[in-house]
Amino acid sequence: MVSVEWLVKNVTYRPHCYICFTWDNSVRFLFSDKQPFPRWDCLYWQLLEALRARIGDPTRFDDSLMQHLTLFTEDPEREYPNQNVVWEKFEKAFIAAAGLITHAPVLRDYIYKGLEELYYDNIMYLELRSGLSRTYELDGTIHDKVWTLKVFQEVTQMFVQDHPDFLGARIIISAHRLSEVKTVVKEAIQLQKDFPDVVAGFDIVGREDDGRTLWFFREALSLPAQLGATLPFFFHAGETDDEGSDVDQNILDALLFNTSRIGHGYAIAHHPLAKELSRKRNIAVELCPISNQVLKLVSDLRNHPAVVLMSEGHPLVISSDDPSLFGTSGLSYDFYQAFVGIGGLKANLGTLKELASNSIRYSSLPTNLKNKLHDMWLEKWDLFIANNTTKYNLE
Repeated sequence: MVSVEWLVKNVTYRPHCYICFTWDNSVRFLFSDKQPFPRWDCLYWQLLEALRARIGDPTRFDDSLMQHLTLFTEDPEREYPNQNVVWEKFEKAFIAAAGLITHAPVLRDYIYKGLEELYYDNIMYLELRSGLSRTYELDGTIHDKVWTLKVFQEVTQMFVQDHPDFLGARIIISAHRLSEVKTVVKEAIQLQKDFPDVVAGFDIVGREDDGRTLWFFREALSLPAQLGATLPFFFHAGETDDEGSDVDQNILDALLFNTSRIGHGYAIAHHPLAKELSRKRNIAVELCPISNQVLKLVSDLRNHPAVVLMSEGHPLVISSDDPSLFGTSGLSYDFYQAFVGIGGLKANLGTLKELASNSIRYSSLPTNLKNKLHDMWLEKWDLFIANNTTKYNLE
C-alpha cells in the first residue's frame, strides 16, 4: 500500500532496525531492543545503522534494499523468464517487507502514509485485502488480529478527520491458500460481528496455480451459512492461464459461493457460463492490468481478455493489486493502462467515468454510504471536467 521508497528511506532508518541476508538471496527485517536470536532462515542479524556506517555508500545500499522489496528491473524478460520465477520473487518481496510493516509503531505510520498516498491520487475510499498479520513491539510482545484491526480503525478515523473528503476504508480479511483457511474463516466471522463497519468480507489469496482450489475449501467456506453468519466473499479467481485445469474452475466455484466480486478474473473469457452468470448477477471483475502484465499472464494488454469484457459492457472495476511491489503507487497507472491498452481507440471520458463510478457501485458499502460517496465523487468529477474544458478551450 505504501511506496517502497518510504519503507527504505524512512522505516529502515529508525532505531533498533536489524537486517539479515538469507541463503536464498533475500532479506529479513526485525525491530528489537537487543540482538535477535538466529533462526532457520536468518543466522546472523546486523544492526542496519551500523551496517550503513561500515558500507559508506548509503544511497547505493538503499537502492539494493529496494530491489529486494519490488519486482522492478531494467530487463524483466531476462530477469523473469517465466511465471514461476516472477512469482517466487513476488512472494519473497512480501515476506521481506513483513518485518518492517508488522512492527507496531511502524504499522500506525504505514496505514496513515498509505491512505495519504492514495488520497493524493484522488482516491476517496479504500477496500484493502489483509491477512491482519500479528504485530510486535520492540521487546517482542505480540499483538493479535483484534489489536491490529483496532489500529486500522483508529488510524482511518484519524485520517478521515484530517481529510473530510475521504470517506473511509474497510478490510477484506484474507487467508493464504496454503494456510488453515477454516480457522481464518471462523476468525473472520467473529471479527465481522465485532467490527461490522470495518470488515467488508473474506478472500483467499496467493498464487492459484500453486495453491489449493476454492472447491478444496468448500467445508470452510460453507461455515458462514451453516452458522447463520454474514460474511461476504470477494474471491481471487481466474488469475491463471492454465486453461482446463482444476484451478481454472475457481471462476465457477467463486460464483457458486456467491462471491461479491471476482478478483482478477483473467480466465473468465474461457467460461461463457461464468461470464453470463456474473453479468446477470451484476458481479464485477476486479481488473488488475499492471499486475497481470508483470506476473506474465499477458504481455500486450490489447490481448487481455478484459478487452472483450469491456466491449460487452461487463461489470468491471480497476484495482492496483500490489502497486508498491510493481514500482507504482495509487491507482492512476492502472487506470491509464486499462484506458489505453484495454479500452482501445474508442475509449473516451465516458469510459473513465464508468470505471470510476463502478468503484463505488460495486463496493461493499451500504446504500446510504454509496450514495454519499457518489455525490462526493461526482462533485470532483464535474470540477475536473470544468477545469479541463477551460484549460484546453473546449466546448
